[in-house]
Amino acid sequence: MNLNHDLVRNRCREITESLTRLERIGAMSKVAFLQDQDAKDIASYRLLIAIEAALSICYHISSKHLKKVPENYADCFQLVGDAGIISAELSFNLQKMARFRNLLVHVYWEIDEEALYTIITSHLDDLRKYCQIIVGLL
Repeated sequence: MNLNHDLVRNRCREITESLTRLERIGAMSKVAFLQDQDAKDIASYRLLIAIEAALSICYHISSKHLKKVPENYADCFQLVGDAGIISAELSFNLQKMARFRNLLVHVYWEIDEEALYTIITSHLDDLRKYCQIIVGLL
């Protein structure tokens, strides 16, 4: 696979840095998190950074390896999953994150804060696993 190693490593570093911050916030109780606007703002921002970095890698793989242009963000993870680069389960989970990213960017006043807490306490490993797989392709 003819991937830009620096791009992939830099985006994975951004993901890792965001996950570290998110895990600290995720250590809060749900009640404390939901009452702390700063924690919710930081969580939203760091999750957005992590998802954007994952999407950057995905679009890079899609263009360089698959020679396809996804129709939308979630579709990118679908293409990579269909190509067998990541598992169907990981593809599905990352597609959900891409859709959540759209809420963070476009409809921030309607963010389900409990869903945000669930993501940062239960689904960060999906992003970590994604990076491990992609770095393994280099």
